Amino acid sequence: MNRNEPFEAAFRDVFEARFQSLFRYVNRLCGDSAAAADIAQESFVRLYQRGELPDDPRAWLVTVSNNLFRDAHRRTGRRKELLEAKADRLFDDAAPDPVEQLEARERRQRVREALAKLPLRDQQALLLRHEGYTYREIARALDYGEAGVGKLISRATRAFQRAYEDLVDASA
Repeated sequence: MNRNEPFEAAFRDVFEARFQSLFRYVNRLCGDSAAAADIAQESFVRLYQRGELPDDPRAWLVTVSNNLFRDAHRRTGRRKELLEAKADRLFDDAAPDPVEQLEARERRQRVREALAKLPLRDQQALLLRHEGYTYREIARALDYGEAGVGKLISRATRAFQRAYEDLVDASA
């Protein structure tokens, strides 16, 4: 009997429960599905190599993913390119009507552009909240005080709304 069997079973459970959510978060953060898959997979590789689950695996995985994303950004200097990647990479569901598809694509592009105007921490907080992370998980993932997460999200939401409205007004 493998003495790591309980860890491996727990790891599989965490992987099955969290991989898709982590991938969606990273994909929306960087706008590149291939890079997002690499980062999400590497996060789980590092969790496996750790040999034990942390107290909060979800927050730990996001923290590792954020660090991997920052490292990739520093190495490549492609942050702007990643944030401006085609909006159709963000969502797999597209409306069947060509006019609706175009309008949806334009809305997604404006969302991506508005998001790109925010500081990275604000982007991460909004995307994590959108993925259903709790304030406690967001605080741990972003190394931010739990008491300040609500204010961070509120401020980031207002900044996003202003940026989005500016883009809508500019295109009108």
